[in-house]
Amino acid sequence: MGDITTGSVKANGLDFCYLAAGPENGPLALCLHGFPDSAHTWRHLLPELAAAGYRAVAPFMRGYAPTSVPEDGAYQGGALAADANALHEAFGGGSDAVVIGHDWGAFATYGAAAAAPDRWRKAVAMSVPPISVMATAFFDYEQLKRSFYIFVFQTPLAEAAVNRAFIEGLWRDWSPKDAGYAAEDVDHVMDCLGTPDNLSAALGYYRAMFDTSRHTERYAAEQEATTSIGVRPVLYLHGAEDGCLGPDIVTPGGDVSGVLAGLPAGSRAELVPGGGHFLQLDRPADVNHRILDWLST
Repeated sequence: MGDITTGSVKANGLDFCYLAAGPENGPLALCLHGFPDSAHTWRHLLPELAAAGYRAVAPFMRGYAPTSVPEDGAYQGGALAADANALHEAFGGGSDAVVIGHDWGAFATYGAAAAAPDRWRKAVAMSVPPISVMATAFFDYEQLKRSFYIFVFQTPLAEAAVNRAFIEGLWRDWSPKDAGYAAEDVDHVMDCLGTPDNLSAALGYYRAMFDTSRHTERYAAEQEATTSIGVRPVLYLHGAEDGCLGPDIVTPGGDVSGVLAGLPAGSRAELVPGGGHFLQLDRPADVNHRILDWLST
């Protein structure tokens, strides 16, 4: 993994473990992963951000080992956004910091940037569009079939169903046929979900989507921010071969105007040819170039 190091930091009452690269005094670039994934998803981007002068940090998200499991069981989007802003504080980030999120990390990115725009200069979100677009796309028949796992996760059967074979199946369905990294990444996922508490935490993200009784008032402001259009520009990237959230639903015919309607002024939305759901691993050189170009302007 080259010059990538490991560490831990306390933020928002949790012990976050993380991967990092780049100078300690560089602007913070916080990289947030999703499901079923880990901080290792950023192994191609972290060195490139470091070479550009950033202090690039990829935490393991709340509940994903070796980060601690929250005692309050809060996994709503607002909690994830609060984590991102607390990590900004813990790492001494300034107004020149940037936040980059994939999948659930994208939800956290939208919320963090909207709730605390003074903390972030720019944002990048991947594979999950703004909630206004997501809500429309989700109820398409073909998309409902792709999203079967979300409904499985609402049931008590989920803890028994989600094993290595299940995770491998998601990676296989969501990735292009030429993706050759899945075994290594599934290893990392299984390490993160290695205990019943960790697995229940990862499922908790999905259960909090539909069950507002699982939301805590502590994160009410951040929760509201996850559904609002902020002011910090966002680069949105979506894989043209995404098998999780179909590009035909998010950007029909390559038309990105629907995504842009849910993003702040000055934002950009782009399809990545050959990219699946894990586009930062499918097409790392292309994705890294797009992100660095965005952050340099």
